[in-house]
Amino acid sequence: MESIASHWRKQLAAGSKPAYLGIADLIAEDLKSGRLVAGDQLPTLRELAEDLELNYTTVARAYTEARKRGLIEARPGMGSFVRSKAPSPPLRAGSDLEMTMNLPPEPREAGLIERLKQCAATVCARQDLYELLRYQDFGGKPHEREVAAEWLRPWLPDVAGERLLVAPGIHGALVGLLSQLARPGETVCVEALTYPGIKAIATQLGINLHPLPLDEDGPSAAAFEEACKRLQPRAFHLNPVMRNPDMGTISRARLEALADVALRYNVPLIEDDAYGMLPRQRPPALAVLVPELTYYVTGFSKFLGAGLRTAFVVAPDVRQIQRLAGTLRAMTVMASPVTTAIVTQAIADGTASAMLAAVRQESQARQTLADKHLAPYHYRAQAEGFHLWLSVPPSWSMVELASYLRTKGIGAVASVAFATDGNPPVAVRLCLGGPSGREDCDAALRLVADTLDHPMHPHATAV
Repeated sequence: MESIASHWRKQLAAGSKPAYLGIADLIAEDLKSGRLVAGDQLPTLRELAEDLELNYTTVARAYTEARKRGLIEARPGMGSFVRSKAPSPPLRAGSDLEMTMNLPPEPREAGLIERLKQCAATVCARQDLYELLRYQDFGGKPHEREVAAEWLRPWLPDVAGERLLVAPGIHGALVGLLSQLARPGETVCVEALTYPGIKAIATQLGINLHPLPLDEDGPSAAAFEEACKRLQPRAFHLNPVMRNPDMGTISRARLEALADVALRYNVPLIEDDAYGMLPRQRPPALAVLVPELTYYVTGFSKFLGAGLRTAFVVAPDVRQIQRLAGTLRAMTVMASPVTTAIVTQAIADGTASAMLAAVRQESQARQTLADKHLAPYHYRAQAEGFHLWLSVPPSWSMVELASYLRTKGIGAVASVAFATDGNPPVAVRLCLGGPSGREDCDAALRLVADTLDHPMHPHATAV
């Protein structure tokens, strides 16, 4: 709990609420992010008071407040425990200003929309629908795998269909990979900021995550080697290009250093390349630098549509792809033959390439809007990406800013949701995509800028 106490000290110092309310809020936030889970034991009142440099009475009031909210429970003779996860705020999927889910922009060109419709119509017209509605062998048909391999060759020149699986979404593929590579109680290395789904998967599987610190070039190779020596990790999951959430891309030199460590200690690499197709120029994939250890995962949710739930997984060799197919078959039975057929057709007739180009162009336009409104503030973005990483000024705490923006109809995600080291930066992620058009995106960004410019809100820190 020391890392949590450290995080709480930082947040309480930045906030303006009474400490007892702030602690209860932080317990709720940590439940949402996965830092705390049901059954976790909290420090005793005296321990927490000492760690946070607060008096005993304040911490006692905080625990009382948390119990009133149904967050924790006291067990006589044992202490205080997390009772259950706090309910997540409902996602306003129909809101034009929804920026919580990291969705790609949806280009509105009539010709492109018609191509998408025609793609689905072609599948229905040319294929036996009953065949698409039957159970299939896991991993896609040979023709579908070959089309997938052809699609990936600009990024993975040596990929072959026999080392590739069609899987039901990147998240599902990651569940299968982690469950195959690590057992409960074993360790997987991750970046200090990572996709929140990895944290949820690890909690579900009982896997320990070991965070590696980040700098401008990416995760520390020295820290990775030290973890290999001390912890013997079963794998290393990383998001090398346009990392979610902070938009970092690992440099080629750092990739080579990480690959060298992985080879010397024989640690499998899980290359989560969800955003890797967006930039026109990028470093080489780890699956190119160290193919004998890398499981490469990518999909279509970040430019063609998250609803398709279609991903491609490339394993180091045929034996490993067969093992993974068995694991994923046990978990998911198969990827949907209907959506696999649509994706295959979209690749074959050029619709996927046209959509990728349109999303790049639309993302660039929205990043231009972000620069117009948020230039006075420190944020990190990439021209062809559709989210940004905004540093929160001292007049706000990140949790308060995200909550306040939601009251205005804008979703922002505080860094606590992505942190794996218990010490998140004071920042929020904003998504510029989703179903809203440029005018709505412009209005949302203007509102964010106005909020930062005029921090006169009920919970603002006095300045």
